[in-house]
Amino acid sequence: MRIRSLVFLSGTLLLSANAASAGDGQHFWSGDWYLKVGATGFYGPKYEGASKRMFQAAPLISLGKAGSTVRFSSRNDNMSYALVDQGSFRAGLVGKLIFERDAGTSSDLKGLDPIKFGGEAGGFAEVYPTDWLRVRAEVRQGIRSHHGVVADVAADAFTDVSSNVRISGGPRLSAATSGYYTAYYGVNGREAAASGLSQYSPHGGVGSAGVGAAITWQATEKLETSAYAEYKRLLGPAADSSLVRERGSRNQVLVGLSATYRFDFTLP
Repeated sequence: MRIRSLVFLSGTLLLSANAASAGDGQHFWSGDWYLKVGATGFYGPKYEGASKRMFQAAPLISLGKAGSTVRFSSRNDNMSYALVDQGSFRAGLVGKLIFERDAGTSSDLKGLDPIKFGGEAGGFAEVYPTDWLRVRAEVRQGIRSHHGVVADVAADAFTDVSSNVRISGGPRLSAATSGYYTAYYGVNGREAAASGLSQYSPHGGVGSAGVGAAITWQATEKLETSAYAEYKRLLGPAADSSLVRERGSRNQVLVGLSATYRFDFTLP
């Protein structure tokens, strides 16, 4: 089984934006912080929409302020900066790095235009309707990799079955504009001739719906491990793509393990 390293930042960058008052002489970055570093290994599709799967590995990096009111975080959360943090409601800026996707990723993509290195930037909001449920939404504009707008919504119920073991899970939904689907799923005339796929021009809409679950074990005060699984069904403009219909699959399954270690530090 081939291991393909995905060099990207994953996890959540939780920076509380509650600056101290000017009278106390402190900056917003002053105080106690943590840095979590680790890695994840997972078995999943070679690319979004692929039928073939492979083992992949990726680093995990998460930065946050100690004492944050964040009650729950998911591996699906992208890097975010909280401008509003009131316990049961948080909102702010969010970003995601996107790395290249080309024929080297899979032979299925031969003849298609590559996805360039870039990212997505936008905003997020999350709310806790109860002490055991978090609903989070992100809306991001593509930068360089694509020119569309992507929206992700997830609801996670979570409970601690012991002092150091938590289980969580819930539904996920993703939608985007045509600019996103054109980059990832579109096949123009030139690409059709080069790849052998049928020509396809996508519209915007809901692209996938699914569910995810995780078991998290706080092995020590600083070491956290997790096992997770996700399933999603491609819909609408993603499912109708000739790339998915002729070479891929609507059903996307991913299972993996992760581990992170926390370093604590203080900024003046």
